[in-house]
Amino acid sequence: EVQLVESGGGLVQAGGSLRLSCVASGFILERYTIGWFRQAPGKEREGVSCISSIDGHTYYADSAKGRFTISSDNAKNTVYLQMNGLKPEDRAVYYCALDSSSTSWKFRANYYYDMNYWGKGTLVTVSS
Repeated sequence: EVQLVESGGGLVQAGGSLRLSCVASGFILERYTIGWFRQAPGKEREGVSCISSIDGHTYYADSAKGRFTISSDNAKNTVYLQMNGLKPEDRAVYYCALDSSSTSWKFRANYYYDMNYWGKGTLVTVSS
């Protein structure tokens, strides 16, 4: 059974940093894309960032560019999202998601309906 377990969320002041982690287990896919969606209260889930298992290619939403960095540690089956310069509008539940395709289009298009696996989410709160 595939499991994605997130951690690292919390409360931080505007301008601060957090590092989210997602530990993946129970799958043997070699080609996949893994990354992060987020959902703020009253808003639709949106793709934030992802990384390809094939070539390490990364994607960032415009809201994340220059502030967030995604990385992976294959030995630990873990994906990280380093978030710097956090803003109140970054407040959301952040979900780790894995797609069996090796492309980023579902993250780019916010096509969260068809992701293969999800974590339960971790809450990020940014105070002004």
